[in-house]
Amino acid sequence: MTAVALEPAFLLHHRPFRDSSRILDVFSRDHGRLSLVARGSRGAKSRLKGILQPFRPLRLSWSIRRDLGTLTGAETAGPPAALTGETLLSAFYLNELLLFFLHRHDPQPEIFALYAATLEALGTTSVAARELRVFEIELLRLLGYALDLGSDADTGESLVDDAQYEYRLERGPVRVRHPDAGRVVYSGADLKAVAALELDDPQVLRLASRLLRPVIDHHLGGRELKSRKVLIALRRDRMRDPAAQAALESGPSNRTADSRERS
Repeated sequence: MTAVALEPAFLLHHRPFRDSSRILDVFSRDHGRLSLVARGSRGAKSRLKGILQPFRPLRLSWSIRRDLGTLTGAETAGPPAALTGETLLSAFYLNELLLFFLHRHDPQPEIFALYAATLEALGTTSVAARELRVFEIELLRLLGYALDLGSDADTGESLVDDAQYEYRLERGPVRVRHPDAGRVVYSGADLKAVAALELDDPQVLRLASRLLRPVIDHHLGGRELKSRKVLIALRRDRMRDPAAQAALESGPSNRTADSRERS
């Protein structure tokens, strides 16, 4: 049996277990993603109810023998991110991505730091879409699925700013000499801006969302994410107000439904 004390962690998801307990899906800095039983945490007098909340930095202690561990202690390590409305839904989207992409018991300290920084940024930004696109690009890179936006996949030549390119999954940009109406293409300049994370231009941000959506969907293997469905519905309702349209041009670039474990 392994015992871990006061490990920095975040709660990604939880579900009821027996009468008064919960199973926690946790992302820890040095031990990766794992599942823990929090015994009695749903009880009316449990002090854990106010501590075990998503988007709050935690320090968790547990013991584990095989796959499912037991929580032995929990304390807060800072205030929760200031999330409301669309930024809150965006944070749930981050959690779903991590649940799908991270293998259990595989330490990913760089992704942990990226997640913590993105939560903090979502709590202070007025443009959630930008923070989500940066998170997606960096997450793919850290997982070994980095976007290859440095050169033409066919010729190996550097991208030309005013040329048009089609992005092909698992290959990269391919120059299109005569784009047709049904083909999604990007200028070399826009692809370079996405690669450099220069996403302050609303047009580049929209193109980044369009580029990333099929890439992430491809790696999800057809699985869906609940948070994206909710965000799409929210944006659709708000789009009825023309004044809200500019602020809602982009959103999380993934689909969703039920968060199945990936071992």
